[in-house]
Amino acid sequence: MRSKRDELETIEAQPAPSALPSSLSSATVGSLTERELIERIQERLPPSPDWMPVGIGDDAAVVEPERNRLEVLTVDALVEGIHFDRAFTPAEAIGHRALAVNLSDLAAMGASPRLALVSLALPATLPCREFERLVSGLTSLATRYKVHVAGGNLTRSPGPLMVDITVVGTVKRRQVLTRASARPGDDVYVTGTLGAAAAGLQMLRAGSGALNGAAGPSPAESCVERYLRPEPRVRVGVLLGRNRAASACIDLSDGLADGVQQIAHASGVGMIVDAAALPVDKTATRWFESRGEDPIERAVVSGDDYELLFTVRPRDRARLNAAARHREPSITRVGVCTAERAVLLRRVVGERTADAPFPRGYTHFR
Repeated sequence: MRSKRDELETIEAQPAPSALPSSLSSATVGSLTERELIERIQERLPPSPDWMPVGIGDDAAVVEPERNRLEVLTVDALVEGIHFDRAFTPAEAIGHRALAVNLSDLAAMGASPRLALVSLALPATLPCREFERLVSGLTSLATRYKVHVAGGNLTRSPGPLMVDITVVGTVKRRQVLTRASARPGDDVYVTGTLGAAAAGLQMLRAGSGALNGAAGPSPAESCVERYLRPEPRVRVGVLLGRNRAASACIDLSDGLADGVQQIAHASGVGMIVDAAALPVDKTATRWFESRGEDPIERAVVSGDDYELLFTVRPRDRARLNAAARHREPSITRVGVCTAERAVLLRRVVGERTADAPFPRGYTHFR
């Protein structure tokens, strides 16, 4: 019997549908029926796998559970005006981000993605071309990560555009990662770099096409791309769980400051994070400095990086090395867990080190 992985790897990306007919070139979603909108989505999806006997088109999807694995479920909603601004966020990037933030949650749990349910609340005035591009961004990322769209919902919105996605993944019982198992003495690590997405958002809001007047291709583009199209660290998360290398893990959707507090609270430990060790993106550093901001603090408190923050027992460093053997993204040790419950940021002041309470990160409600 073929494994799920073998089945999924035979699925090839479907060719993009043709451009909208000229009669629809200036149409809005309010001029189409729900069935017509659903068909525009279906055209971009691969055939349903054998384990999904009923997919899009019925009242609900029907799927077969994967043997000997637990299901991991997550949901995130992106709301126009809160999570994105259509003035500078392309529709394709909105679709990409909506799925990426969910895949990042699965990565933090060590789970492999399997299927998604997509709910769209669409303003009637949304151009059909923008709808097409949004769907293209979502389905392109779904194809890359072998995620099958099993169904969802379309509704009219009297206000902002809203994209609400539920993603289901699977993981073996002993490979589940949570926030709650760090212990004093565990090392603290982070993937990739920090601050690029925050810098990219500032650049977009400022309308900056280049950084400090640089000639040629702008180095700012990498930061803008990190904000518009974050890359979920699915492979790293799965390997951390599969190798049982991490004792606790969280994705940095709301920033490093939020992540360290969440792990510390859930695990009942403290943390000391070394500011000098933080892998702050170099272009972001120059951008923040040009605005008179502290790059460390800005990178620490800002969200949208979607990197992984995780802890590792000292005895399990060999397992971490095995999980990190591909060297991409980078993995950096940034601190240590402590028995003292305080969460501190350690910085060099003159010739001495000073520990201060960790800055407060982003929160959705105050």
